Order: sequence, then structure tokens, then C-alpha cells
Amino acid sequence: MPVIEIRKAGDKVLKEIAAPVEKIDRKVKQLLDNMAETMYAADGVGLAAPQVGVSLRVVVIDVGEGIIELINPEIIIKEGCENGTEGCLSVPGMYGEVERCATVTVEALNRAGKKICINGSGLLARALQHEIDHLNGILFIELAKTMHKG
Repeated sequence: MPVIEIRKAGDKVLKEIAAPVEKIDRKVKQLLDNMAETMYAADGVGLAAPQVGVSLRVVVIDVGEGIIELINPEIIIKEGCENGTEGCLSVPGMYGEVERCATVTVEALNRAGKKICINGSGLLARALQHEIDHLNGILFIELAKTMHKG
């Protein structure tokens, strides 16, 4: 599977609101595979399709518990509030303090088109929110209270 070039801040695709996936076909499944390969190659914990130049609502995440593939993800429950340090493969070498919900519940489709529900707290909650922000054209640097080089 090919590793795809990760788009950097300033690329216009990162500011677009990504389109919903209408049909989960071979191309979407290949995109999921390529995104996972790209994320692992870059030592990331999450990657959204716009980061590889595809304006679709597709996300892959692995916070150390195995790959999570989300198609058309939507946060349906948010609870609590916490600050944490974030980085982004599209903003290499920069980190910032971002306030996020402490726990979230996300509904999405998996690669088989089945509706799934993911409950996340800690790093998983942060990754879910960060990647879904990408689908809405939002980079963490726009939300960060402070920024520093890594």
C-alpha cells in the first residue's frame, strides 16, 4: 500500500469542509488502507482524509489499541473539559495547548457500512475531536491557547 504525501498547513484542502461518503466502495476501502499506512509511517495517532488531499469524511486513528476506521463520523455526546498538548502531521514540529472535551461518543460507519459507536476518553477523545475538526476545515493551531516548537 502506498504512503501518501501529507498536506501541510496552508494547503487549501485543509480548510475545506469535507464531503460525506455516499457509498463505501473499493476506492474508499483503499483510501482507509493507504491512510493507515501513511499514519503509521509518519508515527501519527490519527489522520483525516483531507490531510492526504481527499476532501471526504474519513478518519483513521490508533492510540495504541489498534486501528479505528471511521466514515462520516459525528460527535453525538461531549462531556467534561481538559487541556492537553497536541501536535499534527500537517503542522510538523509545532505543539500547542488545546482545550477539548474529556470524553466523547462518536457515531460513524465502518468499512462494511455498519453503524458503530466509539466512546473515548483521554488520548482517544482528543484524537477523535482533532481528526473530526480536520473534516470541518479546522486545524489545532486555530484552537491552541499557546504554541511551542517540539
